[in-house]
Amino acid sequence: MEKTSDGTWGSLAVKLNDNILETLRELQFTHMTPVQAACIPLFMSNKDVAAEAVTGSGKTLAFVIPILEVLLRREEKLKKMQVGALVVTPTRELAIQIGEVIGRFLQRFPQFTQMLMIGGNNPMEDVEKFKKNGANIVVGTPGRLEDMFRRKCNGVDLAGSVKSLDVLVLDEADRLLDMGFENSLNTILSFLPKQRRTGLFSATQTQEVEKLVRAGLRNPMRIAVKEKPGAGTTRKTPAALRNYYTVCRADEKFNALVAFLRQHKHHKQLVFFSTCACVEYFGRALENLVKKVPVHCIHGKMKHKRNKIFADFRALKSGILVCTDVMARGIDIPDVEWVLQYDPPSSASAFVHRCGRTARIGNSGNALVFLLPMEESYVNFLSINQKCPLQKMAAVSDVVDVLPKVKALAQADRAMFDKGMRAFVSYVQAYAKHECSLIFRIKDLDFSSVARGFALLRLPKMPELRGKSFPDFQPAPLDTESIRYKDKQREKLRQKTLAELKERQQQEDGKRPGPKPVRNQAWSKQKAKKERRAKNAAKRKRAQVDDDKEMQELLKDTRLLKKLKKGQICEEDFEREITGGTFH
Repeated sequence: MEKTSDGTWGSLAVKLNDNILETLRELQFTHMTPVQAACIPLFMSNKDVAAEAVTGSGKTLAFVIPILEVLLRREEKLKKMQVGALVVTPTRELAIQIGEVIGRFLQRFPQFTQMLMIGGNNPMEDVEKFKKNGANIVVGTPGRLEDMFRRKCNGVDLAGSVKSLDVLVLDEADRLLDMGFENSLNTILSFLPKQRRTGLFSATQTQEVEKLVRAGLRNPMRIAVKEKPGAGTTRKTPAALRNYYTVCRADEKFNALVAFLRQHKHHKQLVFFSTCACVEYFGRALENLVKKVPVHCIHGKMKHKRNKIFADFRALKSGILVCTDVMARGIDIPDVEWVLQYDPPSSASAFVHRCGRTARIGNSGNALVFLLPMEESYVNFLSINQKCPLQKMAAVSDVVDVLPKVKALAQADRAMFDKGMRAFVSYVQAYAKHECSLIFRIKDLDFSSVARGFALLRLPKMPELRGKSFPDFQPAPLDTESIRYKDKQREKLRQKTLAELKERQQQEDGKRPGPKPVRNQAWSKQKAKKERRAKNAAKRKRAQVDDDKEMQELLKDTRLLKKLKKGQICEEDFEREITGGTFH
């Protein structure tokens, strides 16, 4: 009698290793998700897999389990320096997360080792670590992996170690290509053996992903898992997600955010901003405004702190993570209750991925996006184009004006003032590049209202503001150059720089010639004309004088010649007189 599937791991068409099943029980994963049920049997049976599934659907286990099963079933056991499986992810946070999941399973499989190869640390440390411990499973980001493949130093040759590779996984493949890793991926693929199993996992299927499927997979089995809450509808976000939006003016937006965070301070919340500079500025402000709540900031330009910040926030029971889209894809942070989108993302697909940081693996969750009045049509756009319905939330209650406190922070520390100026500039530039430019129109943006919402002390100089007047924005009544850094060393350096600039300016002013007198053009033309006439008249006069002298000389010579013919003078006297001598 054929066995029917009841969603439990024992109902799979292929039998899993007992230690894998035991680990699943410890992790309390009693039932498979659809993407796991579809992918695992195919991946274990020498098939390449291209899977598309909504975010939070359990894709990680869909490739971690087959990786372990394939390595366990190898005829020739892997040696210390042989890499049997390679997982490529777009961000280091996602790589860390996948590494943690694999690590839980490897507790029962001590014969296998794994290693992370991600940015944020010295690549030579990775070289030494790989040389010392080896790695049968490598999880890494494209940039670091490409660098490691190209390195051949200290007896380490990763390119040689992957010759026995069995499984390659490209996780969040659409994001890998969005972030510009195509060249790195091609380099990595060039080092890998052709005879391998390849799994390509993504939340959205794009033309670029399709190209990658054709280039890197051999006759792939395509799997698409969708959420279907009702007949005739298909949604890209988890069914257990409650998705809201609220509308408020730009100068009221931050006040509404602070009020909301204060009202939900016992929850775990993610707050998405459009740029790294906005994360730095508003994150610093929230640290001072939302008391007794841990506030962490993370963005793509952070180098060494990101891994620790990510780990610290994951361990919290409640808190706030202020972030950019670096945290939007594939990241699994336990117990996230609210995802707040202060700035709508530049692409509609990123909106879906942000929301997917909550309501994962069947759990419930909430998401809220803050929209300006002119952006409200974005709701219909998401519903139609992304199958992502939103319901309107009533205006946030108990809102107080916290912007004066943010201004006070900027006046007390020039570092905060600088952050605010950079954040405003980056926000305007990001807004101008929004993918949905018919709704997010930079020409309709109220710069004065936005600047007030950023609590700016003055407007920055930037091309988008050039030639415009802003009567609705009142600069702070102080000289912003007088604002000092709290950091004494930084302020000392600033004062030194200002003194050098002033000295250089004085030196340049001393060398600079005085201003040339400005003459009346018409008057100068008349004067020049008179000067030319006088000059010509003098020239004519000199010519006339010369002519007269020449005539006198000619008459004199004629008279001398007559005297010579009459015998009145001798030839000697004639010659002397003609040549300029004196006649007596």
